[in-house]
Amino acid sequence: MGIFYPNCGIHTGRSGGQKLSFAGVVAGHIAVLGLLALAVPAERLAELAHPIAVRLIETEPEVPTPLPPPPPRPMPAKPTPVHVSPPVMALASPVESAASFTVPPQPQATAPDSVAAPTPEPAPTFTSARFDADYLDNPKPQYPHASRRLGEEGKVVLRVFVSSDGDAKRVEVKHSSGFLRLDQAAENAVVHWRFVPARRGEQAVAAWVAVPIEFSLKSES
Repeated sequence: MGIFYPNCGIHTGRSGGQKLSFAGVVAGHIAVLGLLALAVPAERLAELAHPIAVRLIETEPEVPTPLPPPPPRPMPAKPTPVHVSPPVMALASPVESAASFTVPPQPQATAPDSVAAPTPEPAPTFTSARFDADYLDNPKPQYPHASRRLGEEGKVVLRVFVSSDGDAKRVEVKHSSGFLRLDQAAENAVVHWRFVPARRGEQAVAAWVAVPIEFSLKSES
């Protein structure tokens, strides 16, 4: 194998230094190649002379390894119910003797002397008028002749208003005898009578009084 040396011309001028330097580099590489050719067998050089194909292998994306699930949280243990026995009430021993004490008597409040209420005066006594006193000498009513002949009898009750002087101021028929002649005969007689006036206490007062008059044929016979 011969070594080819390219024709390296040396030029002068502004770019002459650069060209000279480049030529030196090329010569160095050629010298190295020559040494390699001497040291490496021809078969090896042929293998080295073949182009080396480079193929990029696409790497599959790395699948992330799933994290292991967290361990289950321990459940809190249920508290064990504590059985509490009911308290035992100790009976107190009876007291042998109770302490005795005396309460001093409280002074009784004396009630004030009650003032006696004045005794009310008794109401004056009322006395009705009277017409039967002997000293009055009041005449009996006349029995009408027609009533005697016809046999008319009956009792008349007159209502007489007597003044404080004892006079008959007003005479009314309260209950009729059933015969008008007998009623009128009684009124005509009593209107002239004298009366003992009614009294309230010691004072004479005017008042009404009932006067019964009876007409009977038996008493006339």
